[in-house]
Amino acid sequence: MHAQPMDDIDTNGNDGSRENRDGNIARTLIWVGVAGLSAALAFALIRAALSRRPADPTSRRIQQLIDEANQLLKTLDDQR
Repeated sequence: MHAQPMDDIDTNGNDGSRENRDGNIARTLIWVGVAGLSAALAFALIRAALSRRPADPTSRRIQQLIDEANQLLKTLDDQR
C-alpha cells in the first residue's frame, strides 16, 4: 500500500488534483475572456475605421455656414 504524506491530503481526503483542475479551468476562462475582449476591440476598431466617410464639400460648406451663423448670433447677443 502506498502512503501519502499528510501535507498532500486536503480535508476532504483528495490529493489536490481537484484544486489543480479548478485552477486550470479558471486560467482557461481568463484567457478565453482576454481573447474575447481582444476580438471585440479589434472588431470595434476595424468597424470605426471603415465607417468613416470622406468629407464631401457640401457638408463641409454647411458646417461653415452653421459656424458663421453661430458667430453672428454670439455677436448680436454681445451687442445687447
